[in-house]
Amino acid sequence: MTDTATQTRSVVVERELPYPPEKLWRALTQPHLIAEWLMQNDFAPVPGHEFQFRGDWGSVDCRVMVVEPNKALSYSWAALGLESVVTWTLTPTAKGTHLRMEQAGFRGDQQQAYQGAQFGWKKFFGALEQVLARPE
Repeated sequence: MTDTATQTRSVVVERELPYPPEKLWRALTQPHLIAEWLMQNDFAPVPGHEFQFRGDWGSVDCRVMVVEPNKALSYSWAALGLESVVTWTLTPTAKGTHLRMEQAGFRGDQQQAYQGAQFGWKKFFGALEQVLARPE
């Protein structure tokens, strides 16, 4: 018998984007660009750096866990009782970059947070694609 309270779920969003990993990396790690597609922040791509995302509804407390330039980025994401980890993986492809985002750690009793994240990340990805589409 499994205990559903200890099982966790993940929200995963994947996109094939026609840009090099370096361009995606900038959008994922430069605070002024993150603010355009996600939220206001005091992010720095430094392992151990503690930062916040700030929205109209409140804030998210985060800590940078993994930084592999142009390849992988991971940070903790704690807000409204949710303790999770967001991991970005960038894989070069023939036509650009495969971008994968996974937010892991949703408990079975966090259905509202899980559904909110599914909706929210799709919206954030749309905004990210608009930022990426601008000429540099």
